[in-house]
Amino acid sequence: MAPELEESLGTELAAWKARGLLRHLHSPTDQASRAGDFVSNDYLGLSQHPDIIEAGRGALSEYGAGARASRLLGGGSPLDEIAEAACADWLSAESALLFHSGFQANIGLVTSLVGRGDAIFSDAYNHASLVDASRLSRAEIFVHRHFDLEQLSSQLALSQGARRRLVLTEGVYSMDGDLSPLVEMAEICARYDAWLVVDEAHSAGMLGPEGAGAWAAAIEAGADPSALVARTVTGGKALGANGAFLVGSKTLSEHLVQRARSFVFSTAVSPAVSGALGKAIEICRSADTLRNLARSTATHIARELGLPAPGSTILPVVIGDNEQAVAVAAELRLENLQVKAVRPPTVPEGTARLRIATHAYNSPEAVKHLVTMLAKVQGKIERLAPEVRSRSELTLKSRSPGLFVSGTDTDVGKTVVSALLALFAARRGPVRYWKPVQTGTDLDTTTVAEIAKHENFESGEPCYSFPLPASPHAAAADVGKSIHVPTLDQALRHERSQNPEAPLIIELAGGLLVPYTSEVTQLGWLAAHRLPIVLVARSGLGTLNHTMLSLEALHARGLHPEVLFLVGKPHPSNRATLEQMSGIRAIYELPHFGEPTREALEGWLDENDLRPLFRLVRALR
Repeated sequence: MAPELEESLGTELAAWKARGLLRHLHSPTDQASRAGDFVSNDYLGLSQHPDIIEAGRGALSEYGAGARASRLLGGGSPLDEIAEAACADWLSAESALLFHSGFQANIGLVTSLVGRGDAIFSDAYNHASLVDASRLSRAEIFVHRHFDLEQLSSQLALSQGARRRLVLTEGVYSMDGDLSPLVEMAEICARYDAWLVVDEAHSAGMLGPEGAGAWAAAIEAGADPSALVARTVTGGKALGANGAFLVGSKTLSEHLVQRARSFVFSTAVSPAVSGALGKAIEICRSADTLRNLARSTATHIARELGLPAPGSTILPVVIGDNEQAVAVAAELRLENLQVKAVRPPTVPEGTARLRIATHAYNSPEAVKHLVTMLAKVQGKIERLAPEVRSRSELTLKSRSPGLFVSGTDTDVGKTVVSALLALFAARRGPVRYWKPVQTGTDLDTTTVAEIAKHENFESGEPCYSFPLPASPHAAAADVGKSIHVPTLDQALRHERSQNPEAPLIIELAGGLLVPYTSEVTQLGWLAAHRLPIVLVARSGLGTLNHTMLSLEALHARGLHPEVLFLVGKPHPSNRATLEQMSGIRAIYELPHFGEPTREALEGWLDENDLRPLFRLVRALR
């Protein structure tokens, strides 16, 4: 490797390590310690079932070790079609198509169904495979807050010009363990002529009749079957094998064979995989005793620790701090309890956690020992002094929500909008303002404090402040300094810990793509934290191009602003165009106030329909 690239990668790894995010490979759990395995996705223990192992071994003997080529070039074995038929029958579907993995299946499905001119609606907590598939599709992406069906409905209502609309969700979410509201989502899809995709990775084998998954359970509960277009069923979780199926109609399977590049251009799965899968599905269908045991273990642990009841067999124990979560997981490993610490970007910033996965084979002794150890962790958290608890962020309760106020350009009115939002929020409770990076000698923190002066208002000091009115990276270089992104992350966590009851209004500097460093833009930092966004733009000539480019940059990262402010002399044509094209449900026009005062902003608040702001601030509280 070239020395320059070696050095660059080393710098990136060092920054990753400084944020407590460096990962390491560990040897998998051996058979002797399976009783204490609370990390793998082998929920029913089928990976060790002798009949499934024998089915894989027999396939190797009869058809060989490899699949030899893609299936369109004659690769694979007859066992592929047998496994597909077994899966389709199990899930009461017309057809199933076998892929190498759930990641490849989701990439193939989404990119073959939608493209430019189409729209995707994705839960903020969706798996990386669905996120990457959405980006690769080139469709417009709308991301709604986790299980926020009101926001999903609003986004669908604003996108009725799209050719096709795809709603992506998971049956059971892999990091939170909560069950998707599929009945309600199906009704919304039917209402807005959208299609529903359910990733059943962690629900197939565990929920529904014969373990047929969350969608099968939803059908029993009255879900509209016409809303569903496809389900993804992975073979490496409850089925204990490998590979993944896309399950739907015969027409869908035929379409995927023509258009799903991750299927067309991949060598078929090994005969051992398809042989094992066929037997695993057969055994899984009659494994109600194992399902009930794994789920009841999760329910028992949740009850003992005072956690919400799980949707299936996954329990998150949120620690907050990255290094603390890793330290607790290491302590549990010393007790022969296999638990993983999960950190950003797998989960949102500040929500590092222990992910507890329960299995049919966990021994009662191991379960009891795990509960005892986790109770000690909880006790440690509760005994910490408040200032220490806030500093280490061992609980989500020590973190306030927040929103970003960003602009399409510099001097578009972000500071006035920030003051307006602060004043509006202060009418209803405490609120906090923070500017992470200040450039120039006109201090926005002082301006906002003077305008929004209120007993409920408070502010924090900028993490960085530079006198040159320029891009953050240039302003820093002007005084021989640089911006350290991990320091910004730490400062954000600190600001969000200062008052848990107060929404934090975070005003950014300049436009979205201004650089913090030579490698990180302001948008890149914003996207890593995934807080709600208020976008500010000029009202007059040029705003259509600047605003739509800013929205395109946000959408490319799965971000969708809640509110758009157009600042300046009202321009009815621009507003109407942005209402039609932007997909933002709340657009406000804010005049230039000359010298903005609290009285002027109070007057504006009294004269405008504030229901969208009510919803935004209520959600933040």
